[in-house]
Amino acid sequence: MADTTAQPQSSTPAASAAPQAGGLKLSQRQLERVMPWLVVFGLFAIWELTVRVFDFPQFILPAPSVIFEAMWQWRVPIIDNAAQTAFTTVIGFGIAIVFGLITGILIGSSSLVYNGFYPVLIGFNSIPKVAVVPILVIWFGIGTVPAIITAFLISFFPILVNVATGIATVEQELKDVLRALGASKRDIIIKVGIPRSLPYFFASLKIAITVAFVGSIIAETVASNKGIGHLMIQASSRFEVPLVFAGLLVTAIMGVAMYVVANFVERRMTGWATRSQGDPGSQT
Repeated sequence: MADTTAQPQSSTPAASAAPQAGGLKLSQRQLERVMPWLVVFGLFAIWELTVRVFDFPQFILPAPSVIFEAMWQWRVPIIDNAAQTAFTTVIGFGIAIVFGLITGILIGSSSLVYNGFYPVLIGFNSIPKVAVVPILVIWFGIGTVPAIITAFLISFFPILVNVATGIATVEQELKDVLRALGASKRDIIIKVGIPRSLPYFFASLKIAITVAFVGSIIAETVASNKGIGHLMIQASSRFEVPLVFAGLLVTAIMGVAMYVVANFVERRMTGWATRSQGDPGSQT
């Protein structure tokens, strides 16, 4: 009788511990969702408080409330110029995806080509893109085309390198086994190399989309009559510093939006690569 009565008592704490663990996980997930918003609002609050306490002039460091007021006051030109910047960035980024993916597969498929072209790619990427913009203006004139090409040039390299690295780093032992089973080099690239490079590819997209905006802004500040970069140059020439910060904030918002889209697609396409990180059993 002593054994039968001891069993229900020992099972009760275990049964009650399960809901507590589930509740802990739920609260942690909720905290992870709201944490980015808390950080953003916290930074804006510290910024606002610092400007108010130290009484910084607006032409040096405007408060967030002043910047938001400028965004509303100049909302029509900001939206118009932001649409132009988003257009040139998305077009240049899209071209970089196509060429970076194709070129990365071609370079990563051969160690000879990989070792031969890598120094050239490093040297090309080391060239400041702002120095290329005047050449693009000579070739294509002032306007949209130089901004698209600059966004392409600055976002092309991360995509190419990550895709090529993902394909080139397929284990030699795995290649030997697949060849022994009758797989050709093309089969290895298509069925193993490309899927293997997908996590690298999507990781590069999240980097490339942010620098693509940098490329568009650079071109718009140097040789354009429209865009956020052009708007910021005009505002700075008139010492409208809140409008300059408003342009920076709008650019950041567009970059975050594109990052969220890339992150969403990455989770849909490469969830298998990170599935074990969310598996509770993998941590025990």
